[in-house]
Amino acid sequence: MFSHSFSFDPTYGYTESALRAIKPPPIPGNFEPFWRETRVLAEATTPSPTLRKIQSQREGVELFEVEYTGIGGFRVGGWLSRPAHGKPTRGVVLGHGYGGREAPDLLIPGPPAVCIQPCARGFHRSARPDLPNDSKDHVIHGIDSPETYIHRYCVADLWLAVSALIEIAPEVSGMIDYIGTSFGGGIGAMALPWEPRFRRGFLGVPSFGHHDIRLTLPSVGAGESVRLLCQQMPEICKTLCFFDSAVASQFCHIPVMVACALFDPAVPPPGQFAVYNALAGEKWLLVRLCDHFEYSGSALDGARIWREQARWFS
Repeated sequence: MFSHSFSFDPTYGYTESALRAIKPPPIPGNFEPFWRETRVLAEATTPSPTLRKIQSQREGVELFEVEYTGIGGFRVGGWLSRPAHGKPTRGVVLGHGYGGREAPDLLIPGPPAVCIQPCARGFHRSARPDLPNDSKDHVIHGIDSPETYIHRYCVADLWLAVSALIEIAPEVSGMIDYIGTSFGGGIGAMALPWEPRFRRGFLGVPSFGHHDIRLTLPSVGAGESVRLLCQQMPEICKTLCFFDSAVASQFCHIPVMVACALFDPAVPPPGQFAVYNALAGEKWLLVRLCDHFEYSGSALDGARIWREQARWFS
């Protein structure tokens, strides 16, 4: 499809029809109890958000540094933006990719929103010396056990972002959307089923879908660290089965739009489509030619995805 120098085919030999036919992975017997118990920990945590207003680089947008408490007492850092004039019509929790978030996004698709943009533990405003700040180490941090795996805490931090957002802007309660791409898409897929305060979601090229397939496919993304580690330590599959975004999607009943790529060297397309295929509620699929790879149509395709998101959240 594209000229590239990878040692593997980033379509992995799948046609679009084959991707759409991928069956969801089996649900581990104690998957739901694990996540509901994690949810209880989050509900017992008081977020205690703090705000510090900073200069915004976009006219008409107020910008703040925000911090709130996640499970285990960790102070999650990020940003919060809101319209400088007029009333927001909704709230948004905005996830990020596996490069972290160096700066806030000030243009959010859809109607005017109060938007909280947390940094995942270990990255940028949530950096800490004992946590990795690069994706290939972050993705295997604490992977020996479901209870200690860092993705568990990243999911719970999204739930507490909702709590912090409602405390800061109670007027958007009941009108909160989720947007996340790549890492944020996969972690978002794990978070959505257990968070009743989310109204609607968008998952772009979601990671962590269908580990049974993903672990057989080479990539240039963080998933390669997991694949290689599994070859040395196959016992970590006992942890990974709790953190499969395509398993979680089978419990998700809110409306979700998913953008999936046919060619992706970082997040193998079979995992992306597995997330979409598994969703249990209203869903809408956007098919991208390519992601995590620049090509001549990247800008136009990105603009199309943006427009479709804006319609979805309107």
